[in-house]
Amino acid sequence: MPSAKQVIALLSSQLSGEVERVHTIALQIAATEARQGHTKTAEALRKLIDEARSKAEVRSASRPQLAIATPLARPRGELEDLIHSANSSTRLADMTLTDTVRARLDRLVIQQQQRGRLREFGHRPSSRLLLVGPPGSGKTLTASALAGELHLPLFTVRLDAVITRFLGESASKLRLVFNQIAQMRGVYLFDEFDAIGGKRGLSNDVGEMRRVLNSFLQFLEEANATDSLVVAATNHPELLDRALVRRFDDIIEYGLPDASGARAMLLHRLGSMAGRSIGWNQITSLAEGLSQAELARVADEATKEAILAGKNSVNTSDIISALHARRTMREAVADIFSD
Repeated sequence: MPSAKQVIALLSSQLSGEVERVHTIALQIAATEARQGHTKTAEALRKLIDEARSKAEVRSASRPQLAIATPLARPRGELEDLIHSANSSTRLADMTLTDTVRARLDRLVIQQQQRGRLREFGHRPSSRLLLVGPPGSGKTLTASALAGELHLPLFTVRLDAVITRFLGESASKLRLVFNQIAQMRGVYLFDEFDAIGGKRGLSNDVGEMRRVLNSFLQFLEEANATDSLVVAATNHPELLDRALVRRFDDIIEYGLPDASGARAMLLHRLGSMAGRSIGWNQITSLAEGLSQAELARVADEATKEAILAGKNSVNTSDIISALHARRTMREAVADIFSD
């Protein structure tokens, strides 16, 4: 049953015309009911809220009005230190992906968009996604693109703020984050996830981190009244606890782009600045081993140099020069960390 405070807040919001606040409080009540095992009540509430929001959108669309950006619902109180919120205009079409990865992400988006129909047949949409791959391969950008595709806010969980050295405090902060996940629909990104998802029983393991991992396992299994999307990303999948990996609906592995992928990435990034007669064989050979993020920087640097030189397009030598500069930077960094 909802608390007296929730009923008061609900009625106050209704009287003052704060419709979205009414929906948020109702979702909080649904989340509480779900945690108590009252799944039918939680589902009935969630369905009513979805219907109310759909009708509000239809009424809004039927009235001529100026295009106004939807205000971003920012976390408040202690959550302000734990979660960074942002709106995303990125789409999956903006990314260079393999056909397999694109198809799996498209399937996830469709399930989220058609979540009401799935629940009518007793199924829930995929909502827990693990992304693995080397740095700069597109994992973080994927979370942003999913938020853009679903028109949801992107919430990045600050693991450095969640994890503390005080007994029990990390699990309590994680509880706050998952309460937010259950109450406010969005895409929630846990980047560098191995920080909390490491294997239990390792020689450097400590009791507090085991408690954090056990808490995460428990919270991830709880009913999600909002159908929020939880995205975890790691560069080191070999460090993750096996019990944790089994909790995700899908695991997508990213790799470094091959020759065709590198060419597609550079062309996409260069846009209208791409010259007509670029020597791609030489360029893709030099691009081998570079990540998507590095190739994006190569294209940006080549574009800037062409603009400053008064040119209307980027040619082969511009890209090769930027590639050499990127590789020199890579080698310098490698030397620093090898000392």
